[in-house]
Amino acid sequence: MVETQREPVPRVTAGELDVAHAFLKFQRHCVLKKAAGLTEDQLRRPMVPSGTSILGLIQHLTEAERLWFDHHLGGNDWSEEDELDMAVPADLRADDVIGAYRAAIDDSDRAIETAADPDALMKIPIDGNWMTLRWILAHMTTETARHAGHADILREQIDGVTGR
Repeated sequence: MVETQREPVPRVTAGELDVAHAFLKFQRHCVLKKAAGLTEDQLRRPMVPSGTSILGLIQHLTEAERLWFDHHLGGNDWSEEDELDMAVPADLRADDVIGAYRAAIDDSDRAIETAADPDALMKIPIDGNWMTLRWILAHMTTETARHAGHADILREQIDGVTGR
């Protein structure tokens, strides 16, 4: 099968922060690419018994961006009411979910650029541990890549489109 969406991984060789940030950006792009060109129904369609949809993955990743970069790194408030699961409410349009993800990405990128140092410590610890921006970037890159892989499989089931 031809991979119609295949793109090369980043070829950034600058400093550690630039490399780590480039790979996170690439994974985010892969997630958004899996949603491109699909209808509202296709984006919402659960393709596996767990009920996971491409739109649900995007909603979940929006929460993760906000939790790690806005709350833990930036020190802003977080409430359990802010938590989003993979079940997207029927009254929430797909464009709004995708727009919220893009906005969260923009906010996260500003937080990364403001911290400007992989050794910068988060302002809100996780389980009592003050992790670094380096750790947050590694965690979010793996989280996003994992869900990009899920989205890739869902997209292939929907219309046969493949590739990272």
